[in-house]
Amino acid sequence: MSKSRAEAAAGAPGVLLRYLQEQNRPYSAQDVFGNLQREHGLGKAAVVKALEQLAQQGKIKEKMYGKQKIYFANQDQFDMVSDADLQGLDAKIVALAAKVQHLQQSCRHMEAELKELNSALTTPEMQKEIQELKKECAGYTERLKNIKAATNHVTPEEKEQVYREKQKYCKEWRKRKRQQSCVMQSLKDTPRARSSSLRKLA
Repeated sequence: MSKSRAEAAAGAPGVLLRYLQEQNRPYSAQDVFGNLQREHGLGKAAVVKALEQLAQQGKIKEKMYGKQKIYFANQDQFDMVSDADLQGLDAKIVALAAKVQHLQQSCRHMEAELKELNSALTTPEMQKEIQELKKECAGYTERLKNIKAATNHVTPEEKEQVYREKQKYCKEWRKRKRQQSCVMQSLKDTPRARSSSLRKLA
């Protein structure tokens, strides 16, 4: 055993006694070893030996649960807690639980806000976007200026005149088409008339 490990084992009873008194809850030897190994460098054998030593001295209590031993602080050393004290502790627990819930909600809100900020444009990206929009707006402004300056606009009166002429020509076209259809039908019905009409057409 190295010197540092030996020193840790020698001081193990004191370390374990303070730990069990501060926590004031039952632990197995494995639990104590896992909780204190990294901080104090205690080996499992040293932890088991120290716990058994403290139990024999009456400084801590030892109970068997199945095949496992459980160790906890001797409750005789603690003052009796009155009902009023217990109620005060319960009220404190409720207040702390409400505070924890409020902090959790606040954390969720801040996480959502952080996510939104991370997905938003950065300042350089926004500046680039603004420049592109300004350039696009300038192009549209120039196009509008050219349209307004043009001299070939069609007035409402001119549009109405074109519309009337269109209706007139369409009406005349339909009329002629009906006449042509009647002539063709007559030619089909009377061969002589068809021959005569053909001669006239010739």
